[in-house]
Amino acid sequence: MHKHILYIVLLFLGLSSCTHRFDGVQENTPIGNFECLWQTIDEKYCFLDEKGVDWDSVHAAYLPKVKGLDKNDYLGLFDTLASMLNLLEDGHVNLYSSFDVSRCSAWYEGYPENFDWDIVKDHYLKDYRIAGGAYYNIIPTISGDIGYLYCRNFETAVSPSNMSYIIRSFRECKGMIVDVRNNGGGSLDYALQLAAAFYSSDATVGYWCHKSGPGRQSFSPEEPMKLRSSDMSSKWLRPVVVLCNRNTYSAANFFVSIMRYADDALLVGGKSGGGGGMPLSYEIPNGWLVRFSSIRMTDIYHQSIERGIEPDIKVNITSTDRDDIIEKAIEIIHNKTLVHNN
Repeated sequence: MHKHILYIVLLFLGLSSCTHRFDGVQENTPIGNFECLWQTIDEKYCFLDEKGVDWDSVHAAYLPKVKGLDKNDYLGLFDTLASMLNLLEDGHVNLYSSFDVSRCSAWYEGYPENFDWDIVKDHYLKDYRIAGGAYYNIIPTISGDIGYLYCRNFETAVSPSNMSYIIRSFRECKGMIVDVRNNGGGSLDYALQLAAAFYSSDATVGYWCHKSGPGRQSFSPEEPMKLRSSDMSSKWLRPVVVLCNRNTYSAANFFVSIMRYADDALLVGGKSGGGGGMPLSYEIPNGWLVRFSSIRMTDIYHQSIERGIEPDIKVNITSTDRDDIIEKAIEIIHNKTLVHNN
């Protein structure tokens, strides 16, 4: 693994597995916990300016709500703090207690679902095989076979060895469809590993930096993220169409960003869900944990991927008995209309 990839993966694993204690002085009271949480986000969350959140006004609006709480009303405090965090509209931001976990759904609400697992399984993945984290099968068509690979998440790797068998299975196919719809993420390393199969050579695939101080623009210098291309036995350099939807999130969102610049690749479907940061956790005085993004990732042009990535060709599912997005991908591969819009 290239040293830059190894470094960022280790950094991510270290940050996400460690819990940091708040380094200020606050009492375990409703106001003390509120001030601690607000200040932690104010100083360490990496997307406040990008999202246009007036965090000072949020403080002014929520302080009276917290002051009105009884000191033993832990449910009221949790709900109030969760409501404040949800203003960030970030799936990587959560408040954890022993009785609940806050979660924000605003980032994907209002978007088409654009995925039906039953239709995919019954019509495109009949008699599928499983290699690591990939479900795969050949879709036969009148104009030639198409390889189809569905990656449900990046919690399990699709290793170079897995890809070698998949590619051997697809050797007579005109192209491949890689479907990461409803993939909520997982390991960044696994996302990079799968993307490497579609690059003809090593490449810079993005940049990262971390919050380095309390100022809103206090960030470390950007560092490149390098991808090492796969060996020939696990490399696919024929047409590939990547399918995404709004529930393509976090590491899967980064995979989509990487695949925009892969050889002979095209993105089809809906806008991805975003999640362009790496989270860490802090503990507030009462022992609850807040998770939030403190490391910011960008694409190869230094553009943010936090809000999601637009596909090259937007397609919504309107049929009830087939997957219009897969059908469009099949049509694209047969016509070889691989022209990017970026």
